[in-house]
Amino acid sequence: MQTNPSIITRDVDKIAEKTGNVYESISIISQRARQISSKMKEELSGKLSEFASSVDNLEEIFENREQIEISKYYERMPKPSALAIDDFMADKVDFRIREEGTDEK
Repeated sequence: MQTNPSIITRDVDKIAEKTGNVYESISIISQRARQISSKMKEELSGKLSEFASSVDNLEEIFENREQIEISKYYERMPKPSALAIDDFMADKVDFRIREEGTDEK
């Protein structure tokens, strides 16, 4: 049985080191993961919209190999959370930490 390559043990101290607080780091990573996820979803929707048809023909649904290959490609891609962690650890994510007591409007 092959192990899932997306399961990687992470050093929480290294993640917390960037902001001084593990929860702030996870919050930043989760926001980045949402950005990556929405971008990937837009790309996939754009590619799959080419295959949309107004007529539901059973043969077309089962024989559209290109659509299946595109879907499989996106399923094999790394998860947005893994990409976000890698970006955060490689200092590719810009973030600002708000100071307590200041109001941003």
